[in-house]
Order: sequence, then structure tokens, then C-alpha cells
Amino acid sequence: MNFQEMSEKEILDIANPIMDNLMEASTNIDYELHVRDFSKRMLKIVTRDHLNEICVKYQAEKGFFAEREFVAVFKRPDSAAIVWKQYYTKAAGEHVAEMVLVYEDGRYLVDHAMVF
Repeated sequence: MNFQEMSEKEILDIANPIMDNLMEASTNIDYELHVRDFSKRMLKIVTRDHLNEICVKYQAEKGFFAEREFVAVFKRPDSAAIVWKQYYTKAAGEHVAEMVLVYEDGRYLVDHAMVF
């Protein structure tokens, strides 16, 4: 799979539903749903306790995820990094949501994601 050969739209059509799921699962602190589209590498990093700790902290400080606006796709042969402008319900201002998409074992999966 060469992400450089894909259009921005093709990548976003894959990435947006995955990011929607990550945000919904994070809001609900639903570990199984949150890790559903994780690469093997990510599954080793994000444990149930780690996810719970991160979600409780950001929800207390920033609220919940609100609207998200697409900013850019950065293509590489083996992955694509997608960046969005992210808003929260309590924290003022613009934040960055980022996800790295890879193709592993016949599926598009998240190899990195964060909101800061």
C-alpha cells in the first residue's frame, strides 16, 4: 500500500470514521471500541488503565471533544499523517488532533494518535 498514490479524499474517507470512533470511545472511556483500529504497535502502548487515566484527566480539564476541522494530510509511502483543528467543550482556543494511518494485515489502522 503506497499512501502517496492515494488522493487526499481517499485518505480522509478512511481516516475520518476512524478518528470519529477514537473520539467517541475516548469520550465514553470504552477501551475495546477505542483500540478497535489500532496497529500492533499501538496495542502494546495503550492499556486499559492508560486510556482511563488520560480520558479522566482531559475531560476534567478540557471537557469533551467538540467540532473538528480538517487541516492537512501528509503522505509517505507506508503511512499518512492527518491533522485536524480540534475544539473542546470547556477549553478555549484551537487544539491539534493528529493521527498516523498505516496499512497492516489487510486493514487501515492507527499507528499514532493524539490531541494537544
